[in-house]
Amino acid sequence: MKKNQSKNKFQKVKPEKRLSKIFAVFLKIFKSKSSEEIFKEALKEVRDINNKNVQEHREDLLKEARKFIYPLGHSRHRLVRLSIYIFVLAFISFSVFCSLELYVFQSTSGFIYTVSEVVPFPVATVGNDWVYYKNYLFELRRNMHYYESQQDINFNTPGEKAQLIDLKQQALNRVIEDQFVSILASKYDVKISSSQVNNEIKLLQRQNKLGSSTKVLASVLSDYWGWNINDFKHELSLELLQQAVVSKLDTNTTNLANTIYSQLIKGANFATLAKQYSDDLATKNNGGQYPTPISLNDTSISPQIIDQLTKMKVGQISPPINTGYSLDILKLNAVTGGQYGLSYIQLNFAPISKFINPLKKNYHTREYINF
Repeated sequence: MKKNQSKNKFQKVKPEKRLSKIFAVFLKIFKSKSSEEIFKEALKEVRDINNKNVQEHREDLLKEARKFIYPLGHSRHRLVRLSIYIFVLAFISFSVFCSLELYVFQSTSGFIYTVSEVVPFPVATVGNDWVYYKNYLFELRRNMHYYESQQDINFNTPGEKAQLIDLKQQALNRVIEDQFVSILASKYDVKISSSQVNNEIKLLQRQNKLGSSTKVLASVLSDYWGWNINDFKHELSLELLQQAVVSKLDTNTTNLANTIYSQLIKGANFATLAKQYSDDLATKNNGGQYPTPISLNDTSISPQIIDQLTKMKVGQISPPINTGYSLDILKLNAVTGGQYGLSYIQLNFAPISKFINPLKKNYHTREYINF
């Protein structure tokens, strides 16, 4: 009997009635206060904002907003600091690595050469001027390439270590010499323009001394020196600058050449002056006469001389021609079937060392690598 009563107790309240009771409770709560009363109570929570307290209210709002903004800003600043630390650490590590490769291991790899082209690592100083590592590697790598590709020399073998050291010393001496030439050029206002370099290349190409085409030239440069056209222009500009500096400073040779030419124009005997003044020991005792006829594609003759011969008439004497290494006065004796009979007086310029050595007393040189 009791069990049936208990069962009826739980079953007498149906689910629908339970929900209705819950809604009834909510209605009772809301009905306890009118909507007007609820609105008035809500207004009490709203601050009275006027001209006097608007600034204070604004600061309160900003203060609440900063609670959300500060964590974001803090995280951003921390990320920036972390990025800076990583960058500085990477830069230091990279600098240490490159310094070891350049100054300790003296690497000549393509990667290190590329780095030296971007970052101005010094290999020496001349006075207050830097001598850059990229110029040293440019000179060294081209010589190494020639011996490795054309002479089948392996510089990694113990037997070739001595030769590699010689090449390194030669390359270092060359770039230091180039720096002294640059100092002289700056002092005496000597410059080489890109047009002068291009004109020199055109002159050589006209005489077929740089191959039959630009493509052939590029192939030869790559095979023999590991160069491209721009590398060749760079090397040529250095040579032309040195020649121009010597030509300007060696006034004795220039004055002598002009004096000899003046005497020849007045009727002096060419052979006599050749025996007296010419620096070409192979021809001076023969009155300056070249032993065999010269063709226009003769690679043993300076391109400036070949170019001048094409403009001369038989019996004509040329003014002094600057070949870069000497001043030459030509006399065209005959032209037969494209062959030129030639006599000349050659006056060699003084070596560049004559003008560099006095500078070395005033410009201290310091080298940063040892062999």
